[in-house]
Amino acid sequence: MDICVGDLLVMKKKHPCGENKMLVLRSGMDFKLRCQGCGREFMIPRSKAEKNIKNVIRENTEEQ
Repeated sequence: MDICVGDLLVMKKKHPCGENKMLVLRSGMDFKLRCQGCGREFMIPRSKAEKNIKNVIRENTEEQ
């Protein structure tokens, strides 16, 4: 799965604050995500995150 920094992930499960949209701050073997509801940042293993992604919203869809 091709996830880049700046992508907005819509997750299957909600964060404890009730929001299911997460911003990708770092990608690699694990992701650093920021909850769009409460602003909390957390790390999650790539394998666990990829199973939990419902949709990917890309901000920069411009092609050059």
